[in-house]
Amino acid sequence: MNDLSLTILPETAGDAQAIERLHERTFGPGRFVLSAYRLREHVDHLLDLSFTARIGTLLVGSVRQLPVCVGDTPALMLGPLTVEPPFRSRGVGRALLDRALGDARAKGHALVLLVGDEDYYSRVGFKRVPKGRATMPGPVNCDRLLVAELAVGAFEGVSGAIRPDWNFARGAEAR
Repeated sequence: MNDLSLTILPETAGDAQAIERLHERTFGPGRFVLSAYRLREHVDHLLDLSFTARIGTLLVGSVRQLPVCVGDTPALMLGPLTVEPPFRSRGVGRALLDRALGDARAKGHALVLLVGDEDYYSRVGFKRVPKGRATMPGPVNCDRLLVAELAVGAFEGVSGAIRPDWNFARGAEAR
């Protein structure tokens, strides 16, 4: 971490405004037309599986996860993952990913999807979803739709539209 004292903590409701400002600075207003944001419009992210990165009291990064289904199979959608530009390439994003995926696995989740750069996310176990196996609610470059299996073989036989997991969002037991 290059002499920075980084703390990764679960997101709290009080972090929302600071995270929104971070997203605005790093992604701009165009973020709202992306397919992943269409899912986020319909179901809230899970605070216990979403994390902030801080150096002292300064928020330098964030990652969120929300409950989705691929067809009838429960999964998580990871994102956005964002790090303040001056703190990129210092391990902040990797620390956020490690915590998010580790906690998801510990809580019994088997699949995590995201839309992102395979070269970056393959370092933590993501691989490209085979073309046609899963579809987003809007246009997305299929080469950027990625999946990580948190349990061996969890993506085997899974296919369908990616949609919010309404049952989980309403408080169903974690799977």
